[in-house]
Amino acid sequence: MKAVSTIEGRAIPLGLKNIDTDVIIPAHWLKTVSREGLGEGAFETIRATPGNPFDVEDFAQAPILIAGDNFGCGSSREHAAWAMLDMGLAAVIAPSFSDIFAGNAFKNGILAVELPQEHVDRLLEVAKEQPITIDLENQVVTTPFQDRFAFEIDPFRKRCLLEGLDEIGLTLGSESAITQHEQTRGGALPWLDKPQRREAA
Repeated sequence: MKAVSTIEGRAIPLGLKNIDTDVIIPAHWLKTVSREGLGEGAFETIRATPGNPFDVEDFAQAPILIAGDNFGCGSSREHAAWAMLDMGLAAVIAPSFSDIFAGNAFKNGILAVELPQEHVDRLLEVAKEQPITIDLENQVVTTPFQDRFAFEIDPFRKRCLLEGLDEIGLTLGSESAITQHEQTRGGALPWLDKPQRREAA
């Protein structure tokens, strides 16, 4: 997983409430187990509407999405996070998130920033013309107009994102302790180990 520290750039000012996972990535895109190519179907129904923010040239390759309340509600499909990553998004700012989506976003290295509605409204306005910066280390969102909005994040999730640690990375970080445990267990509880298969005579 790619480490996340500072995310800076244009932010797509979506602002819509109750964007569910079927809007993020429609069900007919779920026939694959690959993460590649899902960005093409991300927000398909919104992008089909003329004048939508995803079609604005200034927001091409934008790393940040600004959304409304209850972002990521609906099903538990992890494809939603995969699709957002594939289209280049590294962070989402919203007043609230579905717990399942927030968990999937974290596990895939997407930073979910929760801010009060008035702060989100201000960022939606700024995003129309200016870039936004998210500083994870200091837990603050800033703008060129000296806006400074602090946000909370679980310390464990913050550490994992800063260090680029997914579940495999966390496990590998304890490799020496795991090896030592397996060696100790093998001597004390040998019956737990698989018996050696006898060669046929």
